[in-house]
Amino acid sequence: MAKENKVRVYNRLFFKLYLNYAMMLLVTAVLICLIFMQLYKNTTMKSTREELMGQASNISEMMTMNHINTRNYSGFLEYINNQQKIMGLDIWTISNPNAVLPMDERMETNSLEEFSVGYTEYIDLVESAFNNKRVFTIADDEIYQTQTITVAVPVLGVNREVAGALLLKAPVKGLTDIINDILSLIVLSSVVALAISFVIVIIFATELSLPISRMRITALSLAAGNYHSKTGIKRNDELGDLAKTVDILSEKLLENETQRKNLDQMRLDFFANVSHELRTPITVLRAYTETLVDGVVKDEEKVKQYYERMLSECKSMERLIGDLMILSKMQNPDFAIESEPVNLVQVFDDIIRSAGTIAEKKNIKVEITKDSPIIMMLGDYDRLRQMFMVILDNAIKFTEEFKSIYINIAKKDKIIVSIKDEGIGMDENDLANIFEKFYKSSLRQNKSGTGLGLAIAKQIALKHNGNIEVSSKLGEGSTFTFTFPPFELEESTTL
Repeated sequence: MAKENKVRVYNRLFFKLYLNYAMMLLVTAVLICLIFMQLYKNTTMKSTREELMGQASNISEMMTMNHINTRNYSGFLEYINNQQKIMGLDIWTISNPNAVLPMDERMETNSLEEFSVGYTEYIDLVESAFNNKRVFTIADDEIYQTQTITVAVPVLGVNREVAGALLLKAPVKGLTDIINDILSLIVLSSVVALAISFVIVIIFATELSLPISRMRITALSLAAGNYHSKTGIKRNDELGDLAKTVDILSEKLLENETQRKNLDQMRLDFFANVSHELRTPITVLRAYTETLVDGVVKDEEKVKQYYERMLSECKSMERLIGDLMILSKMQNPDFAIESEPVNLVQVFDDIIRSAGTIAEKKNIKVEITKDSPIIMMLGDYDRLRQMFMVILDNAIKFTEEFKSIYINIAKKDKIIVSIKDEGIGMDENDLANIFEKFYKSSLRQNKSGTGLGLAIAKQIALKHNGNIEVSSKLGEGSTFTFTFPPFELEESTTL
């Protein structure tokens, strides 16, 4: 068990939580960094490009107005050199050889032929400017060691003809430094965030692991058979629901354990009762058999009496075993009775005919009332007869002479059958135990009983989806009441 409890660090919940949290944080930081750098780069490039394009347009208009239209070319190249120094730009002017009136050579910093040899990467910009287009390009420059933007604008001459092209090239200042600073800040913030997240994950993992650990301890305790164990966790989240489920499991296991113990005790009591019930007749049989075998009794009348007593004991054991088999069958959950429409009035007519002789011997009157001559229910005729016969037989057994027994059969929302006697009644202890197996009161009338009759009657009622209740008072008699679901006969029509 000790080895099983040792969990490697990388398998612990805290490590997995922190790893996932850190990975998520780092991925988020990298994405934000990339997105921010790209946005900053695009914004900076756009701003620089627009500024450079404006400067180029201003210089181009100045060239047209002050030099080309006035044919004043003196001092132009000096002006261009000064602008390069002031603005930190590279400025090129190229004459358009295809124009009718091209820009004067004195305004050129480079001829088209020189440009084609020394600045081949900008030829496309020059050609576009010759076609009266304003264009730009972005490229990495080895001299400036950063990205540069080059713009090209046309220089208009007489009649607005493109007399030449003006190119301005400028580095994007501070872009690399700013990006490096951003990266440093993001790295620093990521380290701080990871340190803070470490504390957060410790708290979060503790809130998760402690309830899980308590549930684990409770589960191990339940596995060891301690069904009183509870988690004691009160939370309004998924862990709280899981803890409630474990506590419910504990309660169910405790209930099952209690039921198991009760069943075990019932089984022990059952075997003890069966052994007790069988021991007496077997002892009697053995005593009489040994007496007859030893020849102690020779008188034929006595021998006959012994045989009759042995036969009586055999019948008693046969009745006991038969009742046990019936009760065992009834208590089997898989046992199903054969149901068919049964007229309860007919069942009681049959019962009264059978028990009438016993009742007449004791001068007991059996009166029956019914709502209708036909009261139908679904059931097993023989089992229903056996059930009601047990109750009626007991009623006759415990009722004194010249008393009455009342049977009522009624059909309302349910079928209700009551059997009331004017017998000696029962006390509270008897009422609480009369349906238990082998329970017999100490009355002399119960001397020959097996104590299984009422238990069998109870099971038969349950198999018919019914119920049996009893009320009684000492000296006033008892009333057994049965309730069953109703049954309606389908009316048939003949064509």
